Amino acid sequence: MPYYQQQHRRGGMAPPSPRRLITIAVSVVSFFILAALGIAQFGPSSELHSRKLAQRIEHAQRVKPQSEPRDDAPLGDKYLIGVGKADVTGPVVEIGFGGYADTSQVGSGLRQRLYSRAFIIGETKNPKHRVVYIVLDTLSGDTAVRNGVLDALKAMGDEYSVYGQSNIALTGTHSHSGPGAWLNYLLPQITTLGFSKQSYQAIVDGAVLSIKRAHESLQEGYLDIGTTDINDGTSNRSPSAYLANPESERAKYPFNTDKTLTLLRFRRASDLKSVGVLTWYPVHGTSVYQNNTLVNGDNKGVAAYLFEQYAKRDGNHAADGFVAGFSQANVGDTTPNTLGAFCDDGSGAACDFESSTCADGKVQACRGRGPLFTKLDKGISSCYEIGRKQYAGAKNVWTSLDSSSTPVVGPTVRSFHYFHDMRYYKFNLDNGTEVQTCPAALGHSFAAGTTDGPGAFDFTQGDSGAPNNPFWSVVGGLLRVPSASQTACQKPKPILLDVGEMDLPYPWTPNIIDVQSLRVGQLFMIISPSEATTMSGRRWRNAVKEAAKKQKLTGDTDPVVVLGGPANTYSHYVTTPEEYAIQRYEGASTLFGQYELPAYINLTLSALPYLSPSSTSSPPPGPSPPDNRENSLSFIAGVVYDGAPPSKPFGTCITQPSSSYTRGSVISAVFQGANPRNNLRLEGTYAAVEKLGSDGKTWTQVRSDEDWNLTYEWKRTNGLLGYSEVTMKWETRTESNGEGDDGVGTYRIRYYGDAKKAGTGQMTGFEGVSRDFKLT
Repeated sequence: MPYYQQQHRRGGMAPPSPRRLITIAVSVVSFFILAALGIAQFGPSSELHSRKLAQRIEHAQRVKPQSEPRDDAPLGDKYLIGVGKADVTGPVVEIGFGGYADTSQVGSGLRQRLYSRAFIIGETKNPKHRVVYIVLDTLSGDTAVRNGVLDALKAMGDEYSVYGQSNIALTGTHSHSGPGAWLNYLLPQITTLGFSKQSYQAIVDGAVLSIKRAHESLQEGYLDIGTTDINDGTSNRSPSAYLANPESERAKYPFNTDKTLTLLRFRRASDLKSVGVLTWYPVHGTSVYQNNTLVNGDNKGVAAYLFEQYAKRDGNHAADGFVAGFSQANVGDTTPNTLGAFCDDGSGAACDFESSTCADGKVQACRGRGPLFTKLDKGISSCYEIGRKQYAGAKNVWTSLDSSSTPVVGPTVRSFHYFHDMRYYKFNLDNGTEVQTCPAALGHSFAAGTTDGPGAFDFTQGDSGAPNNPFWSVVGGLLRVPSASQTACQKPKPILLDVGEMDLPYPWTPNIIDVQSLRVGQLFMIISPSEATTMSGRRWRNAVKEAAKKQKLTGDTDPVVVLGGPANTYSHYVTTPEEYAIQRYEGASTLFGQYELPAYINLTLSALPYLSPSSTSSPPPGPSPPDNRENSLSFIAGVVYDGAPPSKPFGTCITQPSSSYTRGSVISAVFQGANPRNNLRLEGTYAAVEKLGSDGKTWTQVRSDEDWNLTYEWKRTNGLLGYSEVTMKWETRTESNGEGDDGVGTYRIRYYGDAKKAGTGQMTGFEGVSRDFKLT
């Protein structure tokens, strides 16, 4: 059974002290050490901010039934259902990206806005029993963001008191192409130069607004499940570790990654129109390479965009405000770079199977190739293709559900959540052997990176036992030398960074994790804080399914189990013990030792009775994790002021588009700009394409920041005078997927900006517009 400890109180802002100054100095040194190695992977609101959030919330609109009910397939039981979507796009320039932990990957603009998509399900007879599943277009869920969401909901009054720690699951799509600097712990903050409250607050506000919109759209409806296989949408980037799993276990599965996309459809009872879909499919958000600096939601952002655009045009089956969530699953060892990993050293040879090295014995030249890698466009075309495959699979399931689906039955909606400290947690395996987990630590192969994003120096994957180069253990030891008990506990991982025992100036990684699961009818959702590898996810799902059947939690109905994450508190990876022994990147990033997966399963099954229809209680909350929102350091410079030449005021189109283009062309315009960090334009846009109506007078916006094929790029041209330029590019389309093609007509490009005045800091909004041009 879990070992529960008393809660820790949330820390507030400490007053300046000599110790504080010392810890700041320690942190600065740590920043430079780890940034040089390239080995990190990956406060209360002001009154003005509160008013802005309130203004955003006012735009939430309730979905209203418009059509008559129609006869359809078996419906299952009724539930309260609601969906909502809101913008979470943080600062798109001058902030390091989260994911690849590459200090040179600093935002320069925007390809696609990021969103929070919220799905609420509740019992009709006892509405206090409900769950909220949130899909963020971010690297992961996070402790700081989760705390911010919970604080905001609490402040919204009694109506929202039904939502809390137990029933909100905060998951991320694991995109590596979004602004960073919002995570709770020090390690992922290092390569982004600390914590950005602007980046953090954009995610919190958008998540809260998506919940608000979902709550306001609550109505009775039905749920059903469908599946399809997408065989060419993902592959395994660590097959040598996968092969370490027992042959008898591997023989049960045709592939070394899960290929099945599971879709949950939400239909309102009034007319049986779909209000949304929520899917689970495992593929890393690393289609777009680490040399990209335009913010986007990677392949799952593409999939959601295409489905939602398609639904807008299918009024017969999809309701207004349709929301498509594409959640991660057991993503740990998957990759969207499905053609394999090859050496970009001129040889074109395949990378070494076990170490992912090339002829020079290093990993830097070993890179995965997406399906359209020959485009040489930083992975953009491959990203669109992998996203399109998920959209197409989900659409095929959705359009066939009326004739073949599994209705969700049994009116029970339940959830549990508690915190658990993974430091030296002792428990018994199924065979009775007592084992334990460890304080968090990262191994040498963590620094080698992956074939999606290689690391630095001479680190290699598959470095278990004695490290290949003991020098790096000495470097890691400058921060902390692991204790003998920690070294023994983490074997065969050679410890590079003993992050779980490093608390200066505040904790570097989590030791306390969220243990959470949701249940709706026969559907069970495991909420994983870590990136589970393929076989880890299979074992975890199978264990929950068998326990649910044994406990008769779903009666005669077979349980359906999915896994979502990384969620709530980002806890790196979870591998099987066999994979851990190989110490590929995923094993080296399994924080809590070789028994982390069995511990996760044990902790989940221990609380499974709380998902029983008869359950009226919750597990003890466990020890609260540290809240570093007010303690986090930041070395991110703010915007000082913006300037423009006297002859070219803000918004001037200084490079005009040509007068005519054929469809399929890339159309660009350059404007005198200002720093977009002045105004995130949440729920709005920086860039727009407008089309002239048939009356020859009316202009209508047809493309915005939401669209994948319209990009916004900002460049500072004179730092002293504050000059900058913005380049808009519209990649016109001749074929339609979900979003439709770009028809012939007369168009223009519009730019929305905000300039900060020197001295006073006053913000002034402005617009710029290009000349008209024809698309033929």
